[in-house]
Amino acid sequence: MFSSLGLFQSLPCPEGTHCKRHNCLFSHSPHVSQACVSVPYDPPPQPVASTSASSSTVPAKRHAPASPAPSVTSRSHAGPSEPPRKLQKVGTVRRPVAVPTAAHTPSGVPVLSVNAAQSKLPIATRQTMIKSLYDHFVVLYDAVLPTHPSLAADHALRQEQEIYNRTTKLTYRNAVITSIATLKARPPPTSVNHPSIGTADDLKARAAAKHALSELRLTPANLASLILTRDELTLWNYLVEVPEEWGPGSKSPSAVGSRMQCERCRTPYVVRANPEDECTYHWGKPLFTTVNGERTRTYTCCSRIAGDSAGCTRGPHVFYESDVAALHARHAFTHSAPGGALDVAALDCEMVYTTGGFRVARVSVVDARGKEVFDEIIKMDEGVEIIDYVTRFSGLTAEIYASRAVLPLAGVREALGALVGADTILLGHALDNDLRALRMVHPQCVDTAMLFAHPRGWPYRRALRDLTKEYLSRSIQTGGGTVGHSSVEDSVATLDLVKWFVLNRKTKPTMVGIGPKDVGSAKASASGTPVIGVRPSVVKEAGVS
Repeated sequence: MFSSLGLFQSLPCPEGTHCKRHNCLFSHSPHVSQACVSVPYDPPPQPVASTSASSSTVPAKRHAPASPAPSVTSRSHAGPSEPPRKLQKVGTVRRPVAVPTAAHTPSGVPVLSVNAAQSKLPIATRQTMIKSLYDHFVVLYDAVLPTHPSLAADHALRQEQEIYNRTTKLTYRNAVITSIATLKARPPPTSVNHPSIGTADDLKARAAAKHALSELRLTPANLASLILTRDELTLWNYLVEVPEEWGPGSKSPSAVGSRMQCERCRTPYVVRANPEDECTYHWGKPLFTTVNGERTRTYTCCSRIAGDSAGCTRGPHVFYESDVAALHARHAFTHSAPGGALDVAALDCEMVYTTGGFRVARVSVVDARGKEVFDEIIKMDEGVEIIDYVTRFSGLTAEIYASRAVLPLAGVREALGALVGADTILLGHALDNDLRALRMVHPQCVDTAMLFAHPRGWPYRRALRDLTKEYLSRSIQTGGGTVGHSSVEDSVATLDLVKWFVLNRKTKPTMVGIGPKDVGSAKASASGTPVIGVRPSVVKEAGVS
């Protein structure tokens, strides 16, 4: 054992005389007194009660500092009996989803702006993949970027987000590489409605919608609620019956020698079989545009301001008759005969200007599957000559007419009756115009101009090409100049629009834009008063084709 250093010999043993240790470290000498530990203490000031008050003993206790005042937040949420905040059980906090924003660098590359803590992949990795997607979208959208400069950036961000949502850390990079390979394989789009426009999910959605349209078979059962009633037919300018006072009709098929007003330039003229190009007119539509904050109306054919020019095209004077009694005199109206092989059919016509007015020159019909079942060029009636083929719209030329026109309208109507009978549901766009041109009175009609009504109401109607582009993402009537429209293509578009309506809306809209005065005149026409048709200029202005 080591000897003690005697460091505690100046202190008395705590056990005093009761200590039983042989070698106690403390002192047992009676001369060693009990020591007191002195702790400095500053007592708080006390009020003076009396000058004779005796002094009190100062306790050997350190003054505890005052605890800081609790914050307003802690006082409002925790009471005196509650446990400390860090021990309290709180609800699960939902963290925000890492969604990219559409910020862009000066070069146009979109910037991924998300919380790094919320992303399962490094932000730098995702940003690199976005740049690669953007570069390939720029190459693909080269033809449409001048008019839609942000399209590539927006689709790159959306495409990366789609990949991020369906992949893991291990599969993300390979999925991006696969997506870039599919972008390279797409055909370059020529417009924003091209099938190549969009992300992978966009293309899948369009493909699914197209498949649903192709698989849907229209039947009388799923079209029953869309068929126009007799009152609606009257309101929408359909002829519902042929008054007896009109007689057998077809009395004066040609108007040669008669004085008419030109439909194009509004000038009176005498109808001739071989007219000269003495009319100056605009064949395009006058549409409103805003230039430098000023709203102006310009023609689509030459971009000239309406009213500043008499016309941009020269041609023969032509006329159009809207009175159905006058149309009956040119060629008689007849009701659809019973029978008919088709229960559902879509119909469209192409028109030309003749010495007998605006006459039908081509009629096309497709069945419920969209298959062409009837397409005929119509030979004009005896004494009727074609003045203007309107090729840019009808697609007809003198050569086509001379080689294919065999049957007159009466023969075409008879052949058409084998397919379309009184019980056949006819689909069409502005179908009243086609039926008037064919001189048909048909009871079972579904009109896409009514299903997709114009916001301004009657007599305005949305163009078939605009509806097809908006709802079917398909472009029609793009032939232009010498090609014109195809009545078969328009019939298929009408059929698919009705299919789209059956799949997505199902309920026929109410009549729009018809006032009480119009309703009264329409009801009167059902009792035998001739129904007045819509002039082509009104139809053209409304965008109907």
